[in-house]
Amino acid sequence: MGHAQRTGTTRHRSALLPPRTGTAARRAPAPSPRPPHPRPRTTRLRRALLSALLTAAIVTPLAGAARPQIPAPPPAILSTPLTPSTLPSAYEANRRNATEAARMAAVHGDAHRAAADRVLAAPSRRLLAFDGRGTGQATEVLGDLTHAEHIAVLVPGSDTTLDTYARFHRAASALYTHLTHRTGPAHGPRVAVIAWLGYETPATVSTTVTTTTRADEAAPRLRALVRRLRTLAPAGTHLSLLCHSYGSVVCGRAAPGLDADDIALVGSPGTGADSVAALHTRARVWAARGSDDWVADVPHVRAGLFGTTVGFGTDPVSTAFGARVFDAADADHSGYFTPGSASLANLARITLDHPREVTRG
Repeated sequence: MGHAQRTGTTRHRSALLPPRTGTAARRAPAPSPRPPHPRPRTTRLRRALLSALLTAAIVTPLAGAARPQIPAPPPAILSTPLTPSTLPSAYEANRRNATEAARMAAVHGDAHRAAADRVLAAPSRRLLAFDGRGTGQATEVLGDLTHAEHIAVLVPGSDTTLDTYARFHRAASALYTHLTHRTGPAHGPRVAVIAWLGYETPATVSTTVTTTTRADEAAPRLRALVRRLRTLAPAGTHLSLLCHSYGSVVCGRAAPGLDADDIALVGSPGTGADSVAALHTRARVWAARGSDDWVADVPHVRAGLFGTTVGFGTDPVSTAFGARVFDAADADHSGYFTPGSASLANLARITLDHPREVTRG
């Protein structure tokens, strides 16, 4: 789940059956009076989820078929192991790869993707990884990773691809700007933000957005990234994962054994776990949801359908889940990294390891 907007009502209601007419209606016996008996909540939710799955199963293949795969070179192969001293050459190799991806996309006739690739290939961009094939993946560093005392890793939700990467980059840039202003010019290089588009995110309207499948595929990649960051950053660096929407499912699946100090879940539909304890992490776990976020209307349940599990369980901002709930004011689903917002300020405090300054929700 990512940047879909709320339209109309988002709560599911039972369909009304049309009245009987003609002979069948006249012969039908009058129903015996009985008090109203609402359908059990679990049954209603399963019907709603099943309806969403069936709709997605029809819509998604049609939408996907409308756009052929965009050609791109395979990811750059680094000639030396990735270390603090070889980071600049790795950045350069990935920028060259993005430049070639832009050229191939342009030849293919996809001007939008070509433009997105060219932006990432700019000399100022620090690409820890880049893959222009398919929907695309990229890991970008904002700041000086090798001297950072505080690192935030942003994990995005659904519909985040190279085609929409500019939106994701704006969120990372807003956080980095806030952090550097907060710490002051003298300490600016001591913070870094990692924009991690390191997995194939699900589409907002799809069957995959209702299951942990993509998150299960992404979890080992996120763990590998954190291990790599630990080797590139100074010893003792404070590392936080800031996980948005479906990205919080990824963080939940990656949490066991993950070497992170804080995990913050924003706009989360759930993590696939029923409680913080079930995440099996040493990290402090935070959660927030803005009052204008449509994800509040998503049923926080798990249900078995057709041999798979749909839904992500307990609401992360509920008392039952046990996270440290912080204030996100009136943020909508796309507004958690808006400059000047309460949620951005609190995410910065979490990143800088100032838990006492985080305002609670």
